Amino acid sequence: MLRRCLSGVCLFVFLVFAAAGSSAQSGIFVTPVPNAPFRGVIEVQRSFVHKNGTMTALTSMPWIWVVARDSAGRVYRETRQSPPVPSTADAVGALIYDPQTRVSTVLYPKRKMYRSIVVRRPPSTEPPGQMDASAAGANMPLSQFTKQEDLGTKEMDGLQVHGVRETQTLPASGDGQPVVVTDEYWYSDYLHLNVMMKHSDPRTGNVTTTLTQVSQEEPDLSLFAIPNGYKPLSMMAAKRSK
Repeated sequence: MLRRCLSGVCLFVFLVFAAAGSSAQSGIFVTPVPNAPFRGVIEVQRSFVHKNGTMTALTSMPWIWVVARDSAGRVYRETRQSPPVPSTADAVGALIYDPQTRVSTVLYPKRKMYRSIVVRRPPSTEPPGQMDASAAGANMPLSQFTKQEDLGTKEMDGLQVHGVRETQTLPASGDGQPVVVTDEYWYSDYLHLNVMMKHSDPRTGNVTTTLTQVSQEEPDLSLFAIPNGYKPLSMMAAKRSK
């Protein structure tokens, strides 16, 4: 579904929804906070559990996300195919979000077109929900089936991060055994985001999402502007192009 829609309106809806605070995207939500510039690459590794109980491990998902944020809190998020496609390959799509104007712009590089909207509700300045090891996330109430463990602090890619592991033990159904699901979050207080997330479920498999190649230098400001030569794309044109 996503692969078919990437060149049309579906990418627009997907990326704007991500900008509004969804955690469903690549798993790491880039918060629009000022005075914490960085650039990095989000990579996802996943394993799948088949119906017969066997597991297939993938070294990476077919997509990576190049992300950046400037000192003004503007966010840039670019979707690319992961290696063996060269890193210089054209981006599939990109999102620019400006927290001061609440304007979210989706770029279609192959078509040299763009579409902008004003987001009604500004995204959060912290990762959504319980999905973080920040003080706010750690203080969220837990269900009766969930246990939380403080993993302490460590350094990842030059960043000091704090880790939390949440373990959910789901009651057995029928003659089965209880299901233990774990989620692990490593949060950077400086970046105001999770730099690593791990999810393990014996029913479906494992997912690890990591922010890699982190640079805390001010990113190229041209990333946050609509490139020269791009033309506005109407919603009707986007629907016809699907």
